[in-house]
Amino acid sequence: MPRIAAVDPRFQSYNIEMVEVTGGRFWRPYGATGTQVDAKADRFAERSPIDLRDARLRKLAAALSPAYLRISGTWANSTFFADSDTPPSAPPAGFKGVLTRPQWQDVVDFSGGVDAPIVTSFAISAGTRDANGHWTPEQAQRLLAFTRSIGGHIAAAEFMNEPDLPAIGGAPEGYDVAAYGRDFAAFRSLMKQAAPDVMVLGPGTVGTGDDAAALFAATAPGIDAVSYHHYGALSARCGNDRGPEAALSDDWLARTYDTLAFYRAQRDRFAPGRPIWLTETAETACGGNRWAATFIDTFRYLDQLGRLAKAGVQVVMHNTLAASDYGLLDQRSHLPRPNYWGALLWRRLMGTTVLDAGIAPRPGLHIYAHCARDSPGGVALLVINNDREQPHDLALPAASQRYTLASENLADGSVQLNRTTLALGPADQLPALTGEATAAGTIMVAPATISFLTVATAGNANCR
Repeated sequence: MPRIAAVDPRFQSYNIEMVEVTGGRFWRPYGATGTQVDAKADRFAERSPIDLRDARLRKLAAALSPAYLRISGTWANSTFFADSDTPPSAPPAGFKGVLTRPQWQDVVDFSGGVDAPIVTSFAISAGTRDANGHWTPEQAQRLLAFTRSIGGHIAAAEFMNEPDLPAIGGAPEGYDVAAYGRDFAAFRSLMKQAAPDVMVLGPGTVGTGDDAAALFAATAPGIDAVSYHHYGALSARCGNDRGPEAALSDDWLARTYDTLAFYRAQRDRFAPGRPIWLTETAETACGGNRWAATFIDTFRYLDQLGRLAKAGVQVVMHNTLAASDYGLLDQRSHLPRPNYWGALLWRRLMGTTVLDAGIAPRPGLHIYAHCARDSPGGVALLVINNDREQPHDLALPAASQRYTLASENLADGSVQLNRTTLALGPADQLPALTGEATAAGTIMVAPATISFLTVATAGNANCR
């Protein structure tokens, strides 16, 4: 299996939205019944700030490290950083939220405690602008300086979240590509003077149309890496009626690659050689559908990691760690969801060197290969049978350790590893995640299952 790519050691990363840090209105989790949120007023619910000191949250996040922690999102565009001991009781004019020093201190402490350097963006709303409507750097300077003063580390930064959705994101009325290009140049100048060690990412757009292309062109001269967002669709909260039936389809799983193709073409045209980061992605936008919290979405999650690693994408940041239905962890209890267990297996088994599995893609069967983590010469395979009815056979000429994820009911929140239901033990102890010894020969891959196979004796020269 030849080497075809290598990914960042923090390839598998995650978001905590700025509104989680400050508290505010975020996507309301679905209730116990029904799958559709009909009224616009029901899309959001008030939530308290996330407790970043919570022992369970920290323990489970640390198990996914090394990673990046992105603090951003739509709400970050209009959040005021109160760089004082007495924060205002309400947002100043031109802002919609307030971030306090203690809240950012908690972010910095969490980042250091779980080995996840910060990636962020800055406020760009009316409160940051001068009389001519031009962006001013004062708020960004204050956050950068405070972070440095408390020993925090911002690894990378975007100017703003999703500039191709300016009205939603709090930008001034009529905000266009020219205004964005002017503001981005000011942001780039600030970063090179005030924080030259911080990577500048951009454009952080979510679309694949003419607006996104124009914003990319305006950003390209000043970026160290390309950043973009991908959601295959909107969730039911935002009016999409897509059901779970298609969630394992080859068409659905391929959408992440279709979006990448657009941004890779823009990169090759305007910023050749720049690495690519996917800084926000999940099952669907607007908090995810109900099945984002079930094993159904684990096929999308792991297939996306496999596809994008193979294509050379350096970092993939899941949205979110623990908010709404697309969180890796439950918002209220911080207990793991199926995607978390998939993420943990990836982290423990798949290394950063990407190999060519040598098996042509086929409907219902997706196979990805990496060097095995912490196993010199070893190889790890990710084998996804996304066919709900048909098994597949795989001939493996070497003994392996097999880790198969399955669920008796794809639509519930539980998942089994080698027939044992995964759950935290006493004192939130993580289960052993033990593989099952499998002899060389033909392996049957059951319908609607995901298997990792590690071959410690592969002797692959690319993996030493």
